[in-house]
Amino acid sequence: MAGITGQATTFGLPNFVGELFAVTPTDTPFLSAIGGLTGGEAANATLFEWQGYDLRDASASRQRVEGANAPAAEARVRFNVTNVVEIHQEAIEVTYTKMAAVGQYASTGSANPNAVGLAGSNPVVNELDWQIDQALKQIARDVEKSFITGKFANPGTNASPRKTRGIMEATVTNVSDKGTLKGTATIEADDENFTIAAHGMTNGTAVTVRNLTGGADGVLEENRIYYVRDSAANTFRLALKPGGAAITFSTDGGADVYTLTALTEAMVLDLLQDVWDAGGIQESDTAAVMVNGTLKRALTKIFITDKGFQEQSRDIAGVHVMTIETDFGRLNVMLNRHMPSAALQVVSLEECAPRFLPIPDKGFLFVEELGREGSAERRQIYGEIGLKYGNEKAHGKLLGVTAPAGA
Repeated sequence: MAGITGQATTFGLPNFVGELFAVTPTDTPFLSAIGGLTGGEAANATLFEWQGYDLRDASASRQRVEGANAPAAEARVRFNVTNVVEIHQEAIEVTYTKMAAVGQYASTGSANPNAVGLAGSNPVVNELDWQIDQALKQIARDVEKSFITGKFANPGTNASPRKTRGIMEATVTNVSDKGTLKGTATIEADDENFTIAAHGMTNGTAVTVRNLTGGADGVLEENRIYYVRDSAANTFRLALKPGGAAITFSTDGGADVYTLTALTEAMVLDLLQDVWDAGGIQESDTAAVMVNGTLKRALTKIFITDKGFQEQSRDIAGVHVMTIETDFGRLNVMLNRHMPSAALQVVSLEECAPRFLPIPDKGFLFVEELGREGSAERRQIYGEIGLKYGNEKAHGKLLGVTAPAGA
């Protein structure tokens, strides 16, 4: 059921009776793991930085002869890496009447006008506190998504918000892309058609999109799996599931369309070797592979089912993970619903930490009362947070993949 915008009243926010179930998952494994491992770190500016350095390659020809003069001096140059904290701000407003009318119930929805059937009670006895709790959960989900897929923005004016760089954008060295570009599609909002000349794709083909423009931006998500439907010689539509309803657009747009490759053991091991060679995944306790449900099934098939491996699990800072054995040690598979379904992210969790900008006398994430206007209670939730990801060479990502047959 959709939420409401504005003031919460007895008209727009009805009460019901009986046990209250959450229908939206609230888990945030990446944020929870790195927050639990580090406790978070404080920043003192909107832009924060850390440093790195490298060493020259090991050499087999650096030996010196007896009595030689000192060689030419050498020094290593340090470099800096930056990211920003982004603002998360929500507001809640509940009328006095809504807070008081905890015994006022909405219709049962029965077709019989005489059916009441209101046995039970309303578990929400403090509407304001309950709404604050839900807003905090939503902020945590927003932060989790930013920490994974966030696109860096540090604008020169206050006309647009700061955006922290997520782990996927931060990973630039160890990248393997198995997607095949079919072309740049134009998208017509009036009929939802994607146009690519002689695209050659059939109904049910798994694809992903990147470089979204116009009406596609905000409707489609990069590196998420979509499925071709209504395929013709030069046009097609996309659906969220094979044979599902066509995705609709309010305005025309565009996107680069890629077909996907079935994930294999070699693809995973090649990426792990790149990360290991660069110095990542050295600590088995915090070496993680982060995937959505689609690729989690693929990893289970490849590394557990097909190999007859006895599945094991453990916790990282309270986050439950499954372990797999690879040539590069035992790795922790972190199932994350906010990961794009056509991407696999290798993360050295010990390199990462959330960075907070504490507000004087308030803290990092706080709830405060807003100026009272009329007969309602108003609250604001505010916090600034960003991702420190350490040495980006300690991470890796695999793009353009989907689950193999049978997964």
